[in-house]
Amino acid sequence: MTDTIHHRICPLCEACCGLEIKVNNGKVVSIRGDAKDVFSAGYICPKAVALKDLHEDPDRLRTPLIKRNGVFEEATWDEAFAEIERRLPPIMATHGRDATSVLVGNPSAHKIGLLTYFGKLARSLGTRNVFSASTLDQMPKQLSSGLMFGHWISVALPDIARTDLLLVIGANPLASNGSMWTVPDFKGKAKAMQARGGKLIVIDPRRTETAAVADAHHFIRPGADVFLLAAMVQTLFAEQLVRLGSVAAWVNGVDDVGQAVAAFTPEAVAARCGMEANTIRGLARQLATTERAAVYARIGTCTQEYGTLASWLVDVLNVLTGHLDAPGGAMFAKSAAFASNTAGKSGIGKGVTTGRHHARVSGAPEVYGELPMTCMAEEIEVAGPGQIRALFTVATNPVLSSPNGPRLAAALDTLDFMVSMDIYLNETTRHADVILPGVSPLEDFHYDVAFPQLSWRNHARYSPPVLPRTDGAPEEWQTLLKLAAIARGDGAQMDANALDDAQFAEDAQRLAGANAAAVIQATSALKGPQRLLEVALRTGPYGDMFGMKPDGLTLAKVMAANSSGGIDLGELQPRIPEMLRTPSGKVELAPPSLLADLARPAADLERPAPDLVIIGRRDVRTNNSWMHNLPTLAKGPFRCTALVHPIDAERLNVKDGTLAHIANGPRSIQAQVQISAEMMPSVVSLPHGWGHNLPGAQLKLAAERPGANLNALLDDQLRDPLSGNAVLGGVAITMQAIPETA
Repeated sequence: MTDTIHHRICPLCEACCGLEIKVNNGKVVSIRGDAKDVFSAGYICPKAVALKDLHEDPDRLRTPLIKRNGVFEEATWDEAFAEIERRLPPIMATHGRDATSVLVGNPSAHKIGLLTYFGKLARSLGTRNVFSASTLDQMPKQLSSGLMFGHWISVALPDIARTDLLLVIGANPLASNGSMWTVPDFKGKAKAMQARGGKLIVIDPRRTETAAVADAHHFIRPGADVFLLAAMVQTLFAEQLVRLGSVAAWVNGVDDVGQAVAAFTPEAVAARCGMEANTIRGLARQLATTERAAVYARIGTCTQEYGTLASWLVDVLNVLTGHLDAPGGAMFAKSAAFASNTAGKSGIGKGVTTGRHHARVSGAPEVYGELPMTCMAEEIEVAGPGQIRALFTVATNPVLSSPNGPRLAAALDTLDFMVSMDIYLNETTRHADVILPGVSPLEDFHYDVAFPQLSWRNHARYSPPVLPRTDGAPEEWQTLLKLAAIARGDGAQMDANALDDAQFAEDAQRLAGANAAAVIQATSALKGPQRLLEVALRTGPYGDMFGMKPDGLTLAKVMAANSSGGIDLGELQPRIPEMLRTPSGKVELAPPSLLADLARPAADLERPAPDLVIIGRRDVRTNNSWMHNLPTLAKGPFRCTALVHPIDAERLNVKDGTLAHIANGPRSIQAQVQISAEMMPSVVSLPHGWGHNLPGAQLKLAAERPGANLNALLDDQLRDPLSGNAVLGGVAITMQAIPETA
């Protein structure tokens, strides 16, 4: 048979690169970057090539599994749904809807069916116990953005194509291709910036891959970002460097911020940061006096006890230096579909609220409709009304990816019932009673819902399926609708397409009113998320408004552009005040909850730095636990090593290549040591998502080199109180050599 060429968006990280996939006789022959792609222009990283491994992985589940007498057995889809219908409703009838819970992982962000239909399951369950991976890495940024700009996904992004100074704090975009910032080929864009005279400055406890190509790198003590950022803001006020620029008429609270940070002088924070006061002051001056500049921060600033404050202060710096919403500064993408900051009345809205309910045991507040992931174990363990007895997980492995995984694993074993939608029998799904296999990305159509709202350039791209679907397997959105029907008490026999038609008719009536019938008729040939996408595109900021703007976007137009690399919608443009959704219609620079929380770091200024702390690490090949089972990514040097500075290695008597015992109170692991001068002294770095040595999981390749689980060291009670985000970095540890004979 002849080769066929397919164009596909990579679903394996936030970069969303365009791919050219060659297929022969139903087999993937090659994967390379699509040079015509309007967004990534041919760039790919090693993860894209591993899509072939993922599709062909013999460990990937292809049929449902039901656990009988402690052993998983293959079952039909009808048998799996019948088992769920048999076991779930009695639990809900006896213990109430809050006895159920749902947990969704970050792969769902790359699956339009999961992302647009997961909420239907959660609403049908009617439970307050909703959890996601967001409180393991990004909720502080979402909360601070929501409080300032009025919506959770209104995130200010560096306009890297035009900036002359990019200050990167606690982020490694060269390895991640951006995080909460979709920017494929960051290295190429950074080099282009430097070639035109721009500067890249990195602040991080490790000399990361990004720091290695930067013009300057400064070490900082883990967890001290709030002190550095507050001192930089204080410097702007003290030296009269505050300039609001084009958004001056749309900002509230400038004086309140100045008063709130008055005590955070560079001299006061220098020791806590591990940086010279003059360095801190110089960074603030450089930012203020560069015409086109932006500050970007990510995982390192979010996964700490002051995550929301640090995330907020990043944007405070961008505002006060006149770089918010300005070309070359921090700007906002304009997504073609699904963006709340392009819908409804522009320039004003309801804003965001938190604490509409609280976790039963800890009292942690709800944020963005969910509770902190680190509350899950105790909510299962502690008896009483609302105790979690049944759990649905979707594309997630929290036993490895969340703090104190051993406690969570033990809690999962006590559940009355657990259902997982996943492509693997992994360290978490081994606890399930029913596993419903996910669909291979190559068998599914693709349109990114979230990432165009975080993209370095505006675009619209669609990918049809590359390969035919496994016989008999439902669409993932259909699976979620069937589960929702069971949760509502409608039974497992309900037809998913009929359920979808009825739901869409209700949505059309609510959104289109008198025009609902016309919308239903215009989309009658479509089902599920394709139908939702058609409506979102046509009513979005570039849409044809169902014929009112003939040149506008439709799903057909976006689909037709697949072979030519998608549709380029241009560089980022100023969007304030149009994109604001705050009640005041202004940028709220001084949210009261954030000003009040500054009392915590103020009281913490004199706390001595721990003798030794640990942080995570990102590697381009091992971003997530399930990537460790793919040969293309697993080959090469062992990457789950504990990086230790030579000074620390000498005083701790640990040697390169040997095992060390690492402990945090009663929690401990053993990890292989790698001595590295790229680390700040007194800081150890170990990547997350490892620990593939637990019984019952079926990840054969990953188990050959299981690695050490960083998260097994971490305290699941330690979190940022505002966002509920887990504290994953800057945690005090002890470390000692393990005798080689042991």
